[in-house]
Amino acid sequence: MSQCSRCGATFQCGQTDPQASGPCWCTALPPAMPVPGNSAIGCWCPACLQAHIAALPLPAKAITSAN
Repeated sequence: MSQCSRCGATFQCGQTDPQASGPCWCTALPPAMPVPGNSAIGCWCPACLQAHIAALPLPAKAITSAN
């Protein structure tokens, strides 16, 4: 389990979970911020990352969606 560096919630990170059967859940979302290093330190939970993406200005959403 990982801990959200924004709100403190625990969540499953596919990048660091040795039993994950596929990529992390966050790869299905637009790339709104850099992925931190090779660990979950600094990762955000699904709720925080989705809220961050929803709060992005419209031009930034279009740019991140195109990546």
